[in-house]
Amino acid sequence: MTTRGETHIHILGICGSFMGGLAAIAKQAGFKVTGCDEAVYPPMSLQLESMGVDLIEGWNIDQLALKPDLYVVGNVVSRGNPLMEEILNRNLPYISGPQWLYESVLRSKWVLAVAGTHGKTTTTAMVATILDYAGLNPGFLVGGIPADFDLSSRLTDSNFFVIEADEYDTAFFDKRSKFLHYRPRTLVLNNLEYDHADIFPNLEAIETQFHYLMRTVPKTGAVITNQSSLALRRVIERGCWSEIIPFGTSENWTYQSLDYGARIKLLNNNRLQGTYKPDFFGAHNLDNALAALLAAQHCGVPIEIGLMALEKFQGVRRRLELRGEVKNIKVYDDFAHHPTAIRSTITAVKQRYPGVRVLAVFEPRSNSMKMGHHNDSLPDSLDAADLVYCYTQGLDWNPAILLRSMNNKVSLFDDISTMARAIVNSAVPGDFILIMSNGGFYNIHEKVLDLLGSKVD
Repeated sequence: MTTRGETHIHILGICGSFMGGLAAIAKQAGFKVTGCDEAVYPPMSLQLESMGVDLIEGWNIDQLALKPDLYVVGNVVSRGNPLMEEILNRNLPYISGPQWLYESVLRSKWVLAVAGTHGKTTTTAMVATILDYAGLNPGFLVGGIPADFDLSSRLTDSNFFVIEADEYDTAFFDKRSKFLHYRPRTLVLNNLEYDHADIFPNLEAIETQFHYLMRTVPKTGAVITNQSSLALRRVIERGCWSEIIPFGTSENWTYQSLDYGARIKLLNNNRLQGTYKPDFFGAHNLDNALAALLAAQHCGVPIEIGLMALEKFQGVRRRLELRGEVKNIKVYDDFAHHPTAIRSTITAVKQRYPGVRVLAVFEPRSNSMKMGHHNDSLPDSLDAADLVYCYTQGLDWNPAILLRSMNNKVSLFDDISTMARAIVNSAVPGDFILIMSNGGFYNIHEKVLDLLGSKVD
């Protein structure tokens, strides 16, 4: 029988946030790890190479000569992929990434899973930070890089493992949501809206997957759920066999802002439980923080310890991350790609900095956005911005027609360089340039910062 140190896994689609994090965990667990992807790109490629993971670009069947013990397949791989087709033809052993993670790591852990349409990455990072502050040394896998750890995943000897639980499908051969493999003991349900139009026909289909997830939580476990979400309430009504810890209304756990939002009061059934002063801002992040506190409490961490940890929480890269400031013009990067998240991000900035001008720069990049499934709510989500710049390549709808109600506030571009110049030409000292995309957005952040530096006053 082989030991982990002798077992070689080859990961298909290794540069995605989940599969890259999985690769890092496998390496820490003592597996020999190699991998491939269509585009081997930083920062994940650099992180993996620094750990000694050999990377191959593309799907050439020559890499079968590596003769791994097992192929771990990410959901970026589909039928027709030449490497996968040859793995199938030769009857070689393969497994999905989520199933491998459960069988190799999570099976023996107390899993804390964070699910929902928005805020999963930030909430997962908050839970890991609180547990770490409490001395529980958790393992984790986050779909971003928490600044408190400066890495997206780690494996420890702790009994606790915190994971961002995505509802996207597992693999081309397993169309269940990824989170059904994790079997959490502590489950956070923060919110639920329609998304992933390329996978789900409607919200009801997503609710069904969340219902299946509820079925995997043991009776001794707990479900922390946001009562303000009608969709989550419908999920709960379909059946729950675990303790329910509700938040989001005055009858249960909630929060109030003090000192114009600088300090937060935590309440349970209108009784004060503590206060804290976070560096982060925005109502959506206060929901995230409350869910994280309750998840950690279920693991035995007192609320007061969690509050102290949250005061030190440094956030997650690409979640309202300040990329630079030039001539008193701030350039922020945010992952917002759904109308609710866009609205929450713009509103958070406006509330924190009253009177500031927000220049919202937006790439409709998700499949749902490209297909036009959020068109009804997109214009309203951008309305609080002072100026809007929208990238128009690859859309199945006409942004000029959809956004015409915004009149002179919106500008449309199909060229990144032209777009960057227009943003810089409009920006004045004191402005916030808020760049929103769930992709790299052709590095427009650096283009804008460089142009601001060379701009003649």
